[in-house]
Amino acid sequence: MLTKKQLDLLEFIHTRLQADGVPPSFEEMKDALDLRSKSGIHRLITALEERGFIRRLAHKARAIEVVRLPDALEPTGFRPRVIEGDRASPIPLGGAAHEVTTEGAATLPLMGKIAAGVAIEAIQDVERNVTVPAEMLSSSGNHFALEIRGESMIEAGINDGDVVVIKQGNVAENGDIVVAYVDSAQATLKKYMRKGDRIWLEPCNPEFSPIIRAAGQVQVMGKLVGLIRTY
Repeated sequence: MLTKKQLDLLEFIHTRLQADGVPPSFEEMKDALDLRSKSGIHRLITALEERGFIRRLAHKARAIEVVRLPDALEPTGFRPRVIEGDRASPIPLGGAAHEVTTEGAATLPLMGKIAAGVAIEAIQDVERNVTVPAEMLSSSGNHFALEIRGESMIEAGINDGDVVVIKQGNVAENGDIVVAYVDSAQATLKKYMRKGDRIWLEPCNPEFSPIIRAAGQVQVMGKLVGLIRTY
């Protein structure tokens, strides 16, 4: 998590880059954050760089690049499409994977439970099928569903007991919410961030810590495209 000053500075740099195409000077940063000296700005810049939010470019004056933003600053952060239902009406069963059942609906295999918390056992075999709106799915590629266990993704709108819809694939970009195998044995749902040769699987709940592994220890299985919630 970032301190308030770190967050304020990151927002100021990002806003200036968006508006002017160049970052503010250290003097402007100092004034914007109401600090007495530039040494405080140097400490904040170093902290943001160490946490992977910015990058300083060598041999260039005032060269700062914003690598990523925390959820609090994301203007268009991913929020899953939620289909709400009534628990009194159970999820329809039966049908083959990706079979179109009626106009505007399709069935997906529910592949068991997955952690939105500490990584748990790998994805299981098909338990049953669930029905989802066809418009939730991409026109190409395979999809499957998983039931969420845990609360590490609640700030992304993903709660314990929700059923998430995943588009299968092994490629992800920074900021994507993915299903990933960790250490070839456990599966989890987290926000994907790659920093050099290491992968950060980041929770969306400040009470949880990221899972950090070498790139070879993480295998992306698919990306989140939708969510089903019952009451």
